[in-house]
Amino acid sequence: MTLEKLAGMVLALDGRRELTAELVGSKAHNLNRMSALGMPVPPAFTIRVAVCPMYHGHGQTLPKSVWEEVLSHLSNLERSVGRAFGGQHSPLLVSVRSGAAHSMPGMMDTVLNLGITERLRDVLAVETGDACWASNTWERFHRSYTAIVGTFPPPDPREQLRAAIGAVFKSWFSERAVAYRERHGINDLLGTAVTVQAMVFGNRDDRSGTGVVFSRDPVLGKPELFGEWLSRAQGEDVVSGERTPLPVAALAEEQPENYRLLTQLAARLEADAQDMVDIEFTIESGRLYLLQARVGKRSARAAARIAVDMVTEGLISESTALDRITVDQARRIAQETVIAHEPVALSRGIGAAPGIGVGVAVTDLGEANRLADQGVSVVLIRPSTSPDDVPTMFAATAVVTEQGGSTSHAALVCRELGLPCVVGCGKGTADKLAGLMVTVDGSTGRIYPGVIPPAVTPGAQSAKDRVIESLTTWAARQDAGETPDLGSLTELLATRERLRSPQK
Repeated sequence: MTLEKLAGMVLALDGRRELTAELVGSKAHNLNRMSALGMPVPPAFTIRVAVCPMYHGHGQTLPKSVWEEVLSHLSNLERSVGRAFGGQHSPLLVSVRSGAAHSMPGMMDTVLNLGITERLRDVLAVETGDACWASNTWERFHRSYTAIVGTFPPPDPREQLRAAIGAVFKSWFSERAVAYRERHGINDLLGTAVTVQAMVFGNRDDRSGTGVVFSRDPVLGKPELFGEWLSRAQGEDVVSGERTPLPVAALAEEQPENYRLLTQLAARLEADAQDMVDIEFTIESGRLYLLQARVGKRSARAAARIAVDMVTEGLISESTALDRITVDQARRIAQETVIAHEPVALSRGIGAAPGIGVGVAVTDLGEANRLADQGVSVVLIRPSTSPDDVPTMFAATAVVTEQGGSTSHAALVCRELGLPCVVGCGKGTADKLAGLMVTVDGSTGRIYPGVIPPAVTPGAQSAKDRVIESLTTWAARQDAGETPDLGSLTELLATRERLRSPQK
């Protein structure tokens, strides 16, 4: 490819021009859109999706002209924030993130706090007067960079950046990313973009923290802000599930002004997307920043309620509402069950993804895969789930974690799959349950001993269920037929999907 054709492979995410998800990935597209809306987004630029196959097609090396563009945009980033990348004073640190056109939460790699070195750690300690924060930031970077890139970070921040960009492109073909695409039938994407963004620090001080919120409840679909907050933390602490956060209501108590602002921004983003949105945010020393916003993953029941509520609110049409309910989601609603009788629970946590799962509690990934291959039903129990656990999660009947909250990547993946999930059960849960046959209730957050007979949820089949009644009525109206039951709704949605799909 000529240098002329490579021009423009790196683009600023300043909102000055419209960018598509196909061009720059969904994460960069959404950052650019938030910038255009005047929202508090740290400045960033992105390397286009088209560079990913070029990187892999040229011996996993970044073309020289693309690297030159990266350095040019890095200079613009320095001017924007008033800090120098690798500078002797006020050094700039950045995050390096992935982002394909189809959102794949947690499936590819991210490197935070990039640009710090042992020398710059000491510079930041002097500048801020907080040696503990500077050391924590260096330790976080050293740990993640070493794990993701596979080597200790070099002393030159620019070499760190170049290697991290390569690592993100490589993670497009990681086992978890490939398994995710196969599970969801995603086979038409070129690769991932790489976004470089100025860091903001949720671990900075007592007025700092990070969180994830949804503009509506992604489990039940209630029209209220839903999410979690963790003070003195960075985003990976929440989404990785390595720490158990507090409900976002805790932010309302700690920083009521920022809670109100976050609520207002969530409402604006939902109105702009005309859909429920998932927002990652960080507060640094009392100042709120938005780091990501995307259409949120949700349970089948939440998908149905949100679609119906948005029609009632005038945000979307009846036809759009029906298009947002997949055949698989309709089947899950039709098959919803509850615990017929409730013995004393072995363990309790946060119900993060509804449904009932029964199986042998297994804590080891290798053993879980072996048993699943033999046809044994497995409940995967982990201290916390990392993205590397995802291929095994696909083979499980339910997922349980000792740590983490309902906005962790584990919870997001489980809700999308319709896989029952309970999080934040507490330390020692894995040892207590390992080897036992258990029943997991992802709605109530309880784990019971043995096999508990399920019963069909009465509300899911009842004509009085407002959500189901609305969807079936609209489907019948568009199909010019009589009002169907839930089973017929599934058939009508399958017909709509076939009609929308391109002819093969």
